[in-house]
Amino acid sequence: MKDYIQIGIEKGLISFNEDNSRIKYCYQGKERNYNNPEEKVQALAFLQLVIDYNYPERQIKQFEPVTMGSEVKEADIVVFEDEVCVKPLILVECKKQDVSEAEFQQAINQAYSYAFALPNEVKYVWITSGIKNDYFEVDKSQNTRNQLPDIPQYGIREVANYKYVYGAEYLPDIPGKPKFFGLAVIEQVDLTRRFKLAHEALWAGGQLNPSEAFDELDKLIFCKIWDERKPRKVGEPYDFQIITVSKSEVPDETKRRIKENENLHNRIKALYEEGRKKDAEVFRDDIRLAPEKMRTVVSYLESVNLSETDLDSKGRAFETFMGSFFRGNFGQYFTPREIVKFIVDVLPITNESKVLDTSCGSGGFLLYALNKVREQATEYYPNYKNDTRQYGKWYTYWHDFAEKNLFGIEINEQISRAAKMNMIIHDDGHTNVITSDGLVSDADIKARTGNNGFEYETFDFIITNPPFGSTIRQTEQAYLKTYMLGKKEEDWLAVRSRTGDDTRDGQQSEVLFIEQDYHFLKENGILAIVLPDGILTNSSMQFVRTQIEDWFRIVAVVSMPQTAFTANGAGVKSSVLFLQKWSKEHTEKLVAKKKSIEDNLLSKTNYLATRNLWDREIKQKQKEKVASMRNRQLTSATEIKKTDEFKSWNAEMQAEYASKIDELKYKLVEEYQQRKQSDLPDYSIFMAIAEEIGYDATGKKTKNNELEVIGEELKKFIINLISK
Repeated sequence: MKDYIQIGIEKGLISFNEDNSRIKYCYQGKERNYNNPEEKVQALAFLQLVIDYNYPERQIKQFEPVTMGSEVKEADIVVFEDEVCVKPLILVECKKQDVSEAEFQQAINQAYSYAFALPNEVKYVWITSGIKNDYFEVDKSQNTRNQLPDIPQYGIREVANYKYVYGAEYLPDIPGKPKFFGLAVIEQVDLTRRFKLAHEALWAGGQLNPSEAFDELDKLIFCKIWDERKPRKVGEPYDFQIITVSKSEVPDETKRRIKENENLHNRIKALYEEGRKKDAEVFRDDIRLAPEKMRTVVSYLESVNLSETDLDSKGRAFETFMGSFFRGNFGQYFTPREIVKFIVDVLPITNESKVLDTSCGSGGFLLYALNKVREQATEYYPNYKNDTRQYGKWYTYWHDFAEKNLFGIEINEQISRAAKMNMIIHDDGHTNVITSDGLVSDADIKARTGNNGFEYETFDFIITNPPFGSTIRQTEQAYLKTYMLGKKEEDWLAVRSRTGDDTRDGQQSEVLFIEQDYHFLKENGILAIVLPDGILTNSSMQFVRTQIEDWFRIVAVVSMPQTAFTANGAGVKSSVLFLQKWSKEHTEKLVAKKKSIEDNLLSKTNYLATRNLWDREIKQKQKEKVASMRNRQLTSATEIKKTDEFKSWNAEMQAEYASKIDELKYKLVEEYQQRKQSDLPDYSIFMAIAEEIGYDATGKKTKNNELEVIGEELKKFIINLISK
């Protein structure tokens, strides 16, 4: 986008004081408070009138007095036809950027009231927030509002029925003919604001709830991107814009607006259908917006060039808007970008790597993996922008990865759709993002989606932050019985073997995702997973840690601060585990070796015989106690066991034996751990604690991010590990 402020300074149109708090309009010699949000919009409108529309400064008046009854108010800007500024041509009403749609409509009424109050007739009004623009032709005699796509340029009375064309910069200026405009590249903050305001305009009226409005906005963003990608000749208009109907064609104002909306609706639906034919998975249902609502969204986005806007900027804009929406409506806790970046940066992902996120949410991990490969492509082909041969190789390098090697699963259909949109906005990578329960088998996923890429034992890297705390219950999901971690763990110190169904009633979802990710990884593949610290520390989770040891080499454990997810709505203390999948042969050897150590200890200590002996002793003592009490009380054994005396004695006796059993078990477990350390293969584990990770508990950026330093060291550690 043009830097109008800088151009204005260079041309001597405006100047600023030392701290940029006040702006001076040089021709008029007026100073204003530039910290006022509306003043920023007014400055932009003034500069556009001079720079883009070629109006001379001397024919532009700002803060023009307007008498309205007994009051005198100020019109923001009035452009005059003549140098003596008697014949007003255009009245401009400026509002702050984040003005709501309802407030913007009020501004239209205000602009008209000013236009009608001026002593001489104004021919056009322009209402602008810098984000949204509406233009009207004024006819006092008819009191009508004929909407236009633009205002006329200096010296030209003709206004075309559309404003934005492809390749506008290559069109010659034709005397007496209107000038067309190209689409503008904008910054992240402005794009975020446009998404937010368009969304609010859709649901604020009550016709749609926020969730439905998000879906419909998603569809229109898709159409906008598709429209920009369509091949066009220089000078051809874009379809995703308001194109007006002339008064000569449809004289009635109301009917004219209906016709314009119908035409726009048909063009957008045609774009949507074209896109869906190429990619039916992104959106399966039709656009459900009424034509007038569609026009509102288009008015916020029609001038923006999404294709050329910096990838990171438009990605951040969409994620910022999407993240705030989903946190408010679904309680979804998306992984902070700093953690995503840290994880992806340390992994040696290349364009040949097959990458998966089994619970991808909005697609953050996938996007960073894609951007990592895109950066690699730029390193190999640095001159791709100027060399067509390099461009082809650069594009193929990352686009083949995006199309064939990048996979994501998200259980929520709406979030899955948003993830696909997120990828599309980043120039692709959405092809293999599917809506599915990430815990069903690969055969089930392939059968449901027809995507054969979701094959067990084929992925080089899995990068994921599974949902914490939700319980998968056997009564709800039959697949729980297929998971090893969905079964009750075997206790090698148990005296009796378990009989019957050993499936748990339920298991935490994050535990099952560890096993699912193990199945998807190929041998020596790496899993990077965010897990709650309870899995690493709670005694009840020892069976999970044991299974992780059997399946994976533990590469690294990086502890996150308690506040890592607070700003995103979750307060669970967590760590990032990096795990490399053992070969099946290695896992079998580990399991066999552990079993050998257990059997050896059981045999050496006569554990089972000792436990059986103690069980017999307990029963014998109980018999003797019953016999003793019967001689005194002359009652039955059953009645004696119900007495407080027997219960108290039995509890004390049982506690003594329980203490002996616990002590024996403790000694065996201690010796087992020592034997494991001495008999099993030893290896180094990278351990780190990150206390500062670039943002605080509120999400506000901070200067210190220890993940950057930790990441550099961990990257070296992983590269050294893989190279062996």
